[in-house]
Order: sequence, then C-alpha cells, then structure tokens
Amino acid sequence: MIVGIGVDLVDIPRFERSIARTPRLIERLFTPAERTLKPHSLAARYAAKEALIKALGGSDGVHWTDIEVGSEPGGRPVFALAGETDATVASRGITALHLSLSHDAGLATAYVVAETLSEPADHGDRA
Repeated sequence: MIVGIGVDLVDIPRFERSIARTPRLIERLFTPAERTLKPHSLAARYAAKEALIKALGGSDGVHWTDIEVGSEPGGRPVFALAGETDATVASRGITALHLSLSHDAGLATAYVVAETLSEPADHGDRA
C-alpha cells in the first residue's frame, strides 16, 4: 500500500550558485560518496532527498547525510539509508522506497513513492 508520495524540482544553475556561495552545503547535504559527483547529479540527489522528506510527511528523524542516493548495476537509482533516518523509515512501517530521477534543460527532478505491506489502522477519520 502506498503511504507517501513526494516530488521535487531543482533549478540546476540556481543550485550551482548556492553551492558556490556556500561551499559547506556540500558537507551538510551529501554523503562523502555523493560529494564527488558533478553539480547536475548533486542537484538530482538533492531533489531525491527533498522528495523523500515529502513522501515521509516531514523531516522529523531525517538527516541529510543519512540518505545516500546510489545506483543499482543497471543504473536504477536507489536510496541507501543509515542512522536515525533508517530507523525513522522502519518505525513508520515503510518496506519499500521507489525513486525516479531525471535532469534536462537546466532542471533536475525526483519522484519518490513510499510503500508498506500493511494497511494503516482505521481511526474512524473517514466521512
């Protein structure tokens, strides 16, 4: 069952200006492995992390450097979660995160779907 969806769009030139103005953002937002990537790839990963936060319904218990965006051998993007972020996702019963990335024409975008195997408890909130 889908329990969250998140999408984010990043203007790559604006993102590049932000990192040039504040180089410490790289250390605050990205894991050591991600820091070696080109700006357009970093922008897509930033969008992925923002989209994940949206799919989770907020940033409580989520830390930027606990989230790494990597690729499977075939190229499919995937999240590798660590620390408190991994625990937060697990505590919410999320069993799968699906991620799609794209960058073109100066924009990077990410789309995240969070799934769980169980139905959420019905609290009588439906009309």
